[in-house]
Amino acid sequence: MIETFWRDVRYGARLLAKRPGFTLVTVLALALGIGANSAIFSVVNAVLLRPLPYEDPERLVMVWERRPRQNRDAGPVSPADFIDWQSQTQSFERMAAYSPVAFNLTGTGEPEQINSQIVTQGFFQVLGIKAALGRTFLQEADQPGGERRVVLAHGLWQRRFGADPSIIGRSLMLNDESFTVVGVMPPDFQYPDKATELWATPRRFVPEMSVSGNTDPATIRTLHYLSVVARLKPGVSLNQSQAEMETVAARLEQQYPAENTGHTARVVSLHEDLVGDVRPALLVLLGAVGFVLLIACANVANLLLARATARHKEMSIRTALGAGRLRLIRQMLTESALLSLAGGAVGLLLALWGIDLLVALSPGNLPRLKEITLDARVVGFTLLLSLLTGIIFGLVPALQASKLDLISSLKEGGRSSMEGFSRHRMRSALIVLEVALALVLLVGAGLMIRSFQRIQQVSPGFNPNNLLAMELSLPRSKYAEKERIVNFQNQILERIGALPGVESVSSTWMLPLSGQDAGRGFDIEGYTPAPNERTNAAFSAVSPRYFQTMEIPVRMGREFNEQDTAAATGVIIVNETFARRYFPNADALGKRVKLRGDDNPWLTIVGVVGDVKHTELTAEPRTQLYLSSLQSPFPFINVVVRTANDPASLAAAVRKEVWAVDKDQPVAEVETMLQLVSNSVARARFNTLLLGLFAFVALLLAAIGLYGVMSYSVTQRTHEIGIRMALGAQRRDVLKLVVGQGMILAFAGVVLGLCAAFALTRLMASLLFGVTATDPWTFIGVAVVLSAVALLATVIPARRATRVDPMIALRYE
Repeated sequence: MIETFWRDVRYGARLLAKRPGFTLVTVLALALGIGANSAIFSVVNAVLLRPLPYEDPERLVMVWERRPRQNRDAGPVSPADFIDWQSQTQSFERMAAYSPVAFNLTGTGEPEQINSQIVTQGFFQVLGIKAALGRTFLQEADQPGGERRVVLAHGLWQRRFGADPSIIGRSLMLNDESFTVVGVMPPDFQYPDKATELWATPRRFVPEMSVSGNTDPATIRTLHYLSVVARLKPGVSLNQSQAEMETVAARLEQQYPAENTGHTARVVSLHEDLVGDVRPALLVLLGAVGFVLLIACANVANLLLARATARHKEMSIRTALGAGRLRLIRQMLTESALLSLAGGAVGLLLALWGIDLLVALSPGNLPRLKEITLDARVVGFTLLLSLLTGIIFGLVPALQASKLDLISSLKEGGRSSMEGFSRHRMRSALIVLEVALALVLLVGAGLMIRSFQRIQQVSPGFNPNNLLAMELSLPRSKYAEKERIVNFQNQILERIGALPGVESVSSTWMLPLSGQDAGRGFDIEGYTPAPNERTNAAFSAVSPRYFQTMEIPVRMGREFNEQDTAAATGVIIVNETFARRYFPNADALGKRVKLRGDDNPWLTIVGVVGDVKHTELTAEPRTQLYLSSLQSPFPFINVVVRTANDPASLAAAVRKEVWAVDKDQPVAEVETMLQLVSNSVARARFNTLLLGLFAFVALLLAAIGLYGVMSYSVTQRTHEIGIRMALGAQRRDVLKLVVGQGMILAFAGVVLGLCAAFALTRLMASLLFGVTATDPWTFIGVAVVLSAVALLATVIPARRATRVDPMIALRYE
């Protein structure tokens, strides 16, 4: 059997080498389909299939706070609730919390803002990760007043400190405070995200930005900013831990009704938490490239069917010499396998290039992006896919070619024009399938394109053109007093405003479309909430002329001015959604609002402004409160500069003005607001681009397949066409005959594809915005476009048929 197999392989290789044109076209078609599948599978493998790089990753979970009445299924946790969760649960082996913070690194080189995380004791132990150099935190992480320590990310260690191993034990100045470096993490550790470059112990168990003075963290239930990661005990299921957390949350709701009413908890696996949002899109893309491969297989099967017709007499002679049908099928499948393996090898090379392209095009917030590689699993997938592909496109031609009427075949004398009806029917069925698959992909791409257009048409609530933004994080050690923060802010705004080309400048704590959204509870004077109603709104602190700089419309009243200082009456501005919800039949101006917390004053509403998108363009507007940064200064300042020309050209000058006020103050995240808007739709753009590309390839392959079949049909029917023309048929009659035959196949594929698309596009409903999964205009438009392309692919060989010379055709073969 082995000897026979190798004989088949050698014979098949010789046949393919003798027909280089056929072999090249077939291998390239398969390589395109297999390469695309391998590239997308490499993303699916890295993001969805590969286990997280932690110890026993299946036991790692995230524990979020749920607020069903506020439609928040997963949100951050307050410090007090986290402490109670730790002490009152038995399902978890360990539980730790973390929160982002921006540290200013000074004292060595140019000042730089470092994206960091404040973490509680046991954070690294929960994940089961050890330091590559030095150690992680011990019990000192939760000890107030002790020496503060940091662990560096491998990238920061290399970039900033030249991978110096003596960094362990060295002191770093972060926010003008000394931290001791105790460890460096491995290169592949990127938790909670790839932007994190440093992990630090807190001053008082929780981030200092939220806890000041002698406030006991155990009493803070109104501020929610902690993310909680935990490790389940062995044998404890996700459902068991969820049930226990619901019990604990219900107990806390009874104990603290003012703060915890309507609050519960949600336990989700860490892997699901990381990739849950991208799973639908990746599976849709994987299905799309699968369709592309099926279309390529149908094309190759048609080529093999045509080639089998040319080998009809060869197969007859083989049968006459004693070869059985199984032997013929095995020979032809061997040839198909050789083609598919060659296509797989070339496809693997295309996948290498495709992976780099995918990584370059992919949005920065795609989880586990750096783990996308061509590993053993992807190579094995490609090999298996190649073998299955060889069977898929080779089996039907092999069965057709081996189904012989020996006597008729030998009597035929090699007349290739007399093709069997079943073989013609099979080629026609493959074309119908190609057109149907292409239409499904085109409909999906059309829906994504329309959805992306709708997203781009959504107004962010401000004018992002000619707008530059940058982030400043003021260290508490230098800017502990509110007056110093206000003074610094006023100085930099004055200096930047004096630069040539600057039309307006202002600042805000929370930048629109930054993905950040801080919420605060509040009370309205004279307003009694409904039972179980939680009054909560997003909030930010902005400087005077902020709404002018951002070109956010002021609907009623005024915006903040220089007189709204700490010595003046407390004022606040609300958005339209807030005014409509809480004052539907009254004027919001003059009403008073108070943020919940210790001794917060009543603030008078002096203005109502337009709604602004803070998290993403597709999100519904949320109730929003704006405080005056002169009255409620924050150490986190986002400067926004409106310019007359290209805003990016002023970045260097703006940095110099900031350093002129404080030479140790880093300037981070310098980008135009157009870039920020673009980044906010990066994932939707990525999905649309890839699906559109696959749909175009599918359309091209379907058109080529239809053109090839019709061209082959014209060649096979040359004798018939000559007889028709000799008997008086006009060229338009021949044109109508050939075009009609091709369009019947195309229309059958369109009808079948519309039915399939109607069912399958519902699976991508979660990826769409402003468009239904069965949008009729998309279906109609795609059907028309595909029919037009099919008509073009049919007309070209039909026009060739009209130029047949009857005298030559009658002597054909």
